[in-house]
Amino acid sequence: MTNETTNNNPLLCDPAEGICGIPDTAVKSDFAIQKTDKKPLKVIYFTDPICSSCWGIEPQLRKLKLEYGSHIEIEYHMGGLLPDWSYNSGGISKPSDVAHHWDEASLYYDMPIDGDVWLEDPLHSSYPPSIAFKAAELQNHEKSILFLRAVREMVFMEKKNITKWDHIATAAKKTGLDVNQLKADFDGQAKQLFEQDLKLAREFGVRGFPTLFFVNDNGEKEVVYGSKPYPFYETAILKLYPKALKTAYDKNWETLFLKYNSLTAKEFSELSGTSRTESEKVLNDLAISGKLEKMTTKNGSLWTLKSASN
Repeated sequence: MTNETTNNNPLLCDPAEGICGIPDTAVKSDFAIQKTDKKPLKVIYFTDPICSSCWGIEPQLRKLKLEYGSHIEIEYHMGGLLPDWSYNSGGISKPSDVAHHWDEASLYYDMPIDGDVWLEDPLHSSYPPSIAFKAAELQNHEKSILFLRAVREMVFMEKKNITKWDHIATAAKKTGLDVNQLKADFDGQAKQLFEQDLKLAREFGVRGFPTLFFVNDNGEKEVVYGSKPYPFYETAILKLYPKALKTAYDKNWETLFLKYNSLTAKEFSELSGTSRTESEKVLNDLAISGKLEKMTTKNGSLWTLKSASN
């Protein structure tokens, strides 16, 4: 895949680079970041609800929170991957062009992605779910992260068009948000907050997603650009804050599912420290025994902790 193709086509993500690109920008180093007083490091994460490369780093990001969550505060910012379909270049000019690419990305990242959403119920933009995330953040930061995960599972695995309010409302309800308040904020303040995110991305020179800026108390910065193996993110933390101590966490399956509720085999492998093959076997056995629920797509599965009411 050529750089020209990637730069001209935000949804034609480059798995080798681990990036979903936006055109004509370059990461800058001459910007100031307001430091947090809460934790030693701030992480500014530019992402998008339909970015396949961002879905690809969910295993690494979840592990980072478990091991270094006491040292880092993560700010989520929406980057605006797909404003609309008005462009026509580089071999992708309509939603159906994305379908096969998403299937390929799924294999590369070993994360379940079903590209058929672009054939069956294509999205016109990534802006509505991005604005919905900002509305969710106005209610509760932690629930907004759960909401973002929920809409990603919807679009990548359930082939749901997450620009539609019904799906947004379902994700909000699932994650404990006030749906009426979300709608009011979605139609109001959240739009301005999303515009602020886009402005910030331009100021930082963000040229694709995921992009993570790490900054310490001295204003020193490290940038991890694209979907990278876990050591890249860990190294950025240790370089900026050498005193950071890795937190030991319980790798028991039940503890992990109580923390994250839903996991792919790749995520479970990353978090539990077991091999990828063994992870899938463990998860399947737990599903057979009735402790987990398994949702299967053509490109992989998701396991969810079975509720006591089931």
